[in-house]
Amino acid sequence: MWELIRVFKALSDETRIRMLYLLSEGELCVCEIMQALEISQTRASRNLGILRDAGLLQDRRDGQWVHYSVNREVATEYLKLLELLASLLRDDQAIVADEERLKKAVKMGKQGKRIC
Repeated sequence: MWELIRVFKALSDETRIRMLYLLSEGELCVCEIMQALEISQTRASRNLGILRDAGLLQDRRDGQWVHYSVNREVATEYLKLLELLASLLRDDQAIVADEERLKKAVKMGKQGKRIC
């Protein structure tokens, strides 16, 4: 039961739900998440850490950058809950704006410009 409580606590914050929604599409570095959500590095890292500690995310270091992705091993236990969240949030104005900013951040990165 404690694991379930930890997951629900992690999901009890708007920023963390928005992060999880973006990460459900694939791996992102902290700087991409910062740009998409328009938040500071400190706030991004703190909230990503909470999601990671709840077991929902995993991280991978690449030099000075940290990339996060959904921990599929743990997330599958909560798949129906995550699918429900995604369906409820798909048209949310904040989520739509996050996705647009993320597209721009990723596009800038693919054009060879450093976004981090």
